[in-house]
Amino acid sequence: PPEEVEDASEPTKRDRSHLESTLKLNEDKPADDFSGVLQRLRKIYHSSIKPLEQSYRYNELRQHEITDGEITSKPMVLFLGPWSVGKSSMINYLLGLDDTPYQLYTGAEPTTSEFTVIMHGPKLKTIEGIVMAADSTRSFSPLEKFGQNFLEKLIGIEVPHKLLERVTFVDTPGIIENRKQQERGYPFNDVCQWFIDRADLIFVVFDPTKLDVGLELEMLFRQLKGRESQIRIILNKADSLATQELMRVYGALFWSLAPLINVTEPPRVYVSSFWPHEYHPDTHKDLFLKEEISLLEDLNQVIENRMENKIAFIRQHAIRVRIHALLVDRYLQTYKDKMTFFSDGELVFRDIVEDPDKFFIFKSILAKTNVSKFDLPNREAYKDFFGINPITSFKLLSQQCSYMGGCFLEKIEKAITRELPDLLGSIGLGKKPNVLSCDITGCGETPKNRYRKP
Repeated sequence: PPEEVEDASEPTKRDRSHLESTLKLNEDKPADDFSGVLQRLRKIYHSSIKPLEQSYRYNELRQHEITDGEITSKPMVLFLGPWSVGKSSMINYLLGLDDTPYQLYTGAEPTTSEFTVIMHGPKLKTIEGIVMAADSTRSFSPLEKFGQNFLEKLIGIEVPHKLLERVTFVDTPGIIENRKQQERGYPFNDVCQWFIDRADLIFVVFDPTKLDVGLELEMLFRQLKGRESQIRIILNKADSLATQELMRVYGALFWSLAPLINVTEPPRVYVSSFWPHEYHPDTHKDLFLKEEISLLEDLNQVIENRMENKIAFIRQHAIRVRIHALLVDRYLQTYKDKMTFFSDGELVFRDIVEDPDKFFIFKSILAKTNVSKFDLPNREAYKDFFGINPITSFKLLSQQCSYMGGCFLEKIEKAITRELPDLLGSIGLGKKPNVLSCDITGCGETPKNRYRKP
């Protein structure tokens, strides 16, 4: 047909209506207002969890203090993968930034050397990393600990886009296989870990024409251990290969990733081309479009479950703080029992720290209610912990009570068993019954592995 000839110079753009409808960008209704729930969540955290956390210096054990910015932050979608696989193009496409002054810079060379946070703002502007880290209302202030060199590689972009009212995107520097980490000038892996630990969804993007799984990528997959349910693998630029070739690449990708992801349920894989242009002729356009819609539904699901995930995250944190407090209390009690008038406190305590099992410290905690052995921190961590925090600087749990405020331990237990579950329940009731759309897409279920025999 003659029309095609005219368009040959300028690649045609695909219709975007499926993006708008799946991500509900056209709906005028305000996004669910969870401010009341967030206020209650903050209150529970500050009154029932934080006092115990500070009293037993939990953040020195786990290096994780929860800031208000983190409690109120939006879900975060992290884009990882080798350089030039189309991470930035994908973000441009999802946000419709192509050919606008705001688009992320893309190209064949390694272009993104920064960690770019794309968030919502009333008008377009760029924010320096140093400013982002200084602002305690944002959830990025903990990034200061990675030093000045890193903050120069951190950049924020505010864009007035409907999707960003509900989610924040983070674009990362591509993994470059033959480069040493020190050339980056900051602890690249530690920074990646910080984002991985906080991401609600992690897109690991690959280009089928260059599958090179080298050391930096292996390292990255090691860091993703335990986060399998958040990971989605994306075989991007899928229309650049003929079908047979694509199937081979798909097999090769799984082959090279198999040793890195040892889970019974492999992560979900999406095969498509995430950019605005028409798919190449003679490729599986229908498949690519379906895959893209599945990915958008996946993203939408994360946005809709954001409050539940937040409450579950705080509750998980509370469980760990409680176990830590019980352990420190137990160490302290054992120490007090062993001390006599003539003992040398240092020696007595060293004996306990060196071999806590001799004193049944960990066993006695397991005997308490609702402590899973998988949640117990390791013994070595306590050697380090008490190396910095002398045992005599702590108080027993039984002494951490006040006439007005009640006991710290009781309060955190009430938060874990009653208050946080009640808060979860309260959202469930308030939700509109929009479950029906999931009957069609099955979006609520865990993604099925399409390649496993039933």
